[in-house]
Amino acid sequence: MSDTVEPTIVIVPGLRDHVADHWQTLLAERLDKVRTVPPLECDKLSLAARIAALDAVIADIDGPVVLVAHSAGVMITVHWAQQTRRPVRGALLAAPADVETPMPSGYPTLAELDANGWNPIPRGRLPFPGIVAASTTDPLASFRRVAGMAEGWGSRLVDVGDVGHLNPAAGYGEWPRAEELLNELLAATAPDLAAVR
Repeated sequence: MSDTVEPTIVIVPGLRDHVADHWQTLLAERLDKVRTVPPLECDKLSLAARIAALDAVIADIDGPVVLVAHSAGVMITVHWAQQTRRPVRGALLAAPADVETPMPSGYPTLAELDANGWNPIPRGRLPFPGIVAASTTDPLASFRRVAGMAEGWGSRLVDVGDVGHLNPAAGYGEWPRAEELLNELLAATAPDLAAVR
């Protein structure tokens, strides 16, 4: 019967962790049942440490969970999904960072990402429904590459247009589409209450 309970939304930030004016932070402030994966104090580039942090948050939640991930948080989520049997109702995966291709200056190098376990990107089907929100102008991932990831993960691809990396530097801030997509995901993954009766 726990599936009939309103799910807890788990926010999975990228490598920048908590950013006050990021759409994930602003979304979390509007939600009733929400948890955010906390920033790491050390080993900030360690994928294993970030997966462990996500797992600890989910382990502390009773009832259903829906994930909302952005950028490297998407990569953390898909790696975590390959290693766990914890059930998740679904995930909104926004602007995945393509950690297999060189990133702009100021971001980790491919060598650093490889050394910290980020590659290769898992391409297997996720054990839960997903919506991948893909930008057509993301400096951290081409639309074509993100479309391929979404296909491999068995997730629905949504073209969200010219939104850069969907972060404050690109003007987001508020991103109302996040709530729309989250509500679509919640509706699509809601249990069939008639079947429970």
